[in-house]
Amino acid sequence: MNFGSPLFLWFLLAIPVFIGLFILYSQWRQKSLLKFASSELIKRLIPPKITQRQIIKWTFFLLFLFFAIIALARPRFGIKMQIAERKGVDIIVALDISQSMLAEDVVPSRLEKAKYEISKFIDLLKGDRIGIIVFAGESFVQCPLTLDYGAAKMFLDAISTDWIRVQGTAIADAIYKAIEAFKTQPHKSKVLLIISDGEDHLGNIENAVQKAVANNIRIHVVGIGSQNGAPIPIKKSGGSVEYKKDANGNMVITRLNSMMLEKISIEGKGKYFHSGTNLDMTAIYNEISKMEKNEFGLDRLNVFEEQYQIFLFIALLFLLAEFFFPQTTKSNNFLKGKNNENIN
Repeated sequence: MNFGSPLFLWFLLAIPVFIGLFILYSQWRQKSLLKFASSELIKRLIPPKITQRQIIKWTFFLLFLFFAIIALARPRFGIKMQIAERKGVDIIVALDISQSMLAEDVVPSRLEKAKYEISKFIDLLKGDRIGIIVFAGESFVQCPLTLDYGAAKMFLDAISTDWIRVQGTAIADAIYKAIEAFKTQPHKSKVLLIISDGEDHLGNIENAVQKAVANNIRIHVVGIGSQNGAPIPIKKSGGSVEYKKDANGNMVITRLNSMMLEKISIEGKGKYFHSGTNLDMTAIYNEISKMEKNEFGLDRLNVFEEQYQIFLFIALLFLLAEFFFPQTTKSNNFLKGKNNENIN
């Protein structure tokens, strides 16, 4: 069994809180009554049966609360098979992991912000296949095209600037890697999404872009970073941080090269998204979703059936039981004794 909305299960913590409040209230009530009457008189005024009935009513209420929360969490069990037609766009994200992406003009850093937004971008996908390429002075395929979004996120989380020792921004090499990754997929709609600050670019990018267009690959580019630039923090052993310096000992300032990145998108028949320091992938997904969908064939899915109705019904039964269960008896022994004394 699993739950469609598991966050509601946190409300179960309220049940022991209610139990504690009921116990505290009962103790406070007993102490307050003892200030005005003896324990023997209290027992005659409030027989144990009344207390027991109050406990039963509280138990009904807590059981109602328990099953209502379970119903809100949408329990699912019992598997049924569904046939789903897979349609979408093949998307490869090429992520710059050069040291300049460590700059903190984007909080917490260009790279970490890019990874966070790519993860949100993956959440938006509906049947599209996603792949990931990382590049600096060289590039490699981190995650091949897949429909397993969970696996893609695992690959994404592990990405670090330490993976590639050769520094630079070899966008051309990343484009060639994407062309190779797309070659095994003879589909119409193919998108390469490059996320970079564009600094220290290497290689003949123009030839790489032309080859991508010839292979029916549309290139969108996201420029991340500020025009004013920022220093590059380098973490040392022991947790200390130093800033990268050039051969003359001057601090290196990395700036967004938006002109070069925009040129790539224009020649790649795509769009340039100038995120600056406020990267948001929603607009990019909206652009990609307009493209013609590839057919990836039929897929058999094992789907858990929603069973919240059972728990909701049980919750309503306990609510009705709590409402109709009487809290007091029609008469008590103390009143009967009084009536007998009056008759005598």
